[in-house]
Amino acid sequence: MSNDSLSEVLWSAPPASRRGPKPRVGQDMIIEAAVRIADEQGADAASMQRIANDLGVTKMALYRHVPGRPEMVALMIEAALGPAPEPSGAWREGLRQWADAMYIVFARHRWLSAFATGARLIGPVELSWMESGLAAMTDLKLNGMEKLDTLVLIGSLVRGMVEQRRDRHDGWEQTMQAQLLPVLKLREDEFPLTAAAFADRSIPDSSEQAYEFGLNRILDGVENFVATR
Repeated sequence: MSNDSLSEVLWSAPPASRRGPKPRVGQDMIIEAAVRIADEQGADAASMQRIANDLGVTKMALYRHVPGRPEMVALMIEAALGPAPEPSGAWREGLRQWADAMYIVFARHRWLSAFATGARLIGPVELSWMESGLAAMTDLKLNGMEKLDTLVLIGSLVRGMVEQRRDRHDGWEQTMQAQLLPVLKLREDEFPLTAAAFADRSIPDSSEQAYEFGLNRILDGVENFVATR
């Protein structure tokens, strides 16, 4: 794989249609199948062979449209993200709309958090999400890097909360408390602050509540930072 190959797949114009019989599969069909399989069974299940089997073609037939798995993953990210939101209102409300839209997408495609991160070539759809987030901060008195760092902070929160939600299961909290609370009770003198925190359950814990708390604190921090400049 090379950056040139990824760049061509992500940024080149779609090939012009040719005369003659249409191929049984195309790039859009391949990526749609890959995303569906990843959503149902995890990203590792979306192998070239599994996709070929799903579409009823040979694996070699896929390579005519997608050079390899790295290119396929890049296109899967683009397809899963979908159109960027169009935030409205003041900057705080706009960033909340942007974050909520990302949370919905990442929760729907839980494999995304493992792939849509790190230093890599991104495509036009993902870049449009960045543009959308920056648009929400048009009137905010931050420089360009500070605005980008704000998007990184929010994106990290979203990925972390989605991963936490993914790893939880029905009855997770009850199971954890059943295992941990007896230990804390016996060892309260060693971990008094932890025992006290778990004893204070005034608000039911959930990944959604943790997400709301984290997002509000990020937005509060940005607001306070701008106010004190």
